[in-house]
Amino acid sequence: MAAAEMSGGKKMKIIVLAGGISTERDVSLVTGSMIYQALRKKGHEAVLLDVYLGYEGDPDDIFAIDRDWSENFGRISEIDPDISAVKALRKENPECVIGPNVIGICSQADIVFLALHGQNGEDGKIQAMFDLLNIRYTGTDYLSSALAMDKAVSKELFHKYGIPTPKGITICRNERQLIDTWNIFPCIAKVNCGGSSVGVYRADDRQQLDAALEKAFAFEDRVIIEQYIDGREFSIGVIDGKALPVIEIAPKAGFYDYKNKYQAGSTVETCPAELDANVTRAIQSCAETVYRALRLKTYARMDFRMDNANQFYCLEANTLPGMTPTSLLPQEAAAVGMSFEDLCQRIIDSSMKKYK
Repeated sequence: MAAAEMSGGKKMKIIVLAGGISTERDVSLVTGSMIYQALRKKGHEAVLLDVYLGYEGDPDDIFAIDRDWSENFGRISEIDPDISAVKALRKENPECVIGPNVIGICSQADIVFLALHGQNGEDGKIQAMFDLLNIRYTGTDYLSSALAMDKAVSKELFHKYGIPTPKGITICRNERQLIDTWNIFPCIAKVNCGGSSVGVYRADDRQQLDAALEKAFAFEDRVIIEQYIDGREFSIGVIDGKALPVIEIAPKAGFYDYKNKYQAGSTVETCPAELDANVTRAIQSCAETVYRALRLKTYARMDFRMDNANQFYCLEANTLPGMTPTSLLPQEAAAVGMSFEDLCQRIIDSSMKKYK
């Protein structure tokens, strides 16, 4: 079937690709499960697949199998997933991030809906591989995925395009002299290429910073130290270059960490956010500028903080934002009358434009 005939909400064969072995594995599995169910409600032939565990059965004509592919996908716990336990489930070649039969199965699809998060999913590697194999996929391309995932590179582009962002430095292990030059507190120490607030720590003094860096370096070899913006937190989804309503996130305790993001009832979320109309337009415009600066396509979500003087700062862009029961992008879409199922269809239709 030609690409032009598959858009516009017509029935398609779709692989929803989730899981993997990043620290955001659990989030991805729940995102994938929800997207899978939504696509089935839309009448599509959908299969939910774990990119790491793959499929051990006969992959030929997998769309003919009548089963609920989401039945064994779990929920998000309050702690990071045990990746070593996941790797123990693989019978062969556990260090390979692509599971058995994944490529062949994805090749059968009209499009692959990427429900991946974090490393080896959101960083452009899967996208580049699919480009080489002529497999269609949702979301932005490999280059913009890599730019957005690398927070140090993102900050450089933010500065180039005049996008306000917190002061910060990027450091590698053992750069003690550079660390000692940092004198802005409170601050945030966070991994350079992480997501879902995994590997993100607040420090109110140098002793806490040293402890935060030790924990952050357990995840990656590059870490960002960044000024903490005391104030309110917001997020803005952008689809096809146009901003959705602004959503405000207010954790009931602590800051917007992994637990507060994904445990129901941990935060108060207000959409549209209660902001002056001029501030709303300004922050939406900034989100659209971030979208262009990072060369993004299809959709993304930008995260901001705003201080008490109404000065806002972009923290980062998320190229495959979560689609879980507590995720922000679906709430923003709902604020303009777009159901979860329609949001998934909109992402597919927008993504297919890349291939026309």
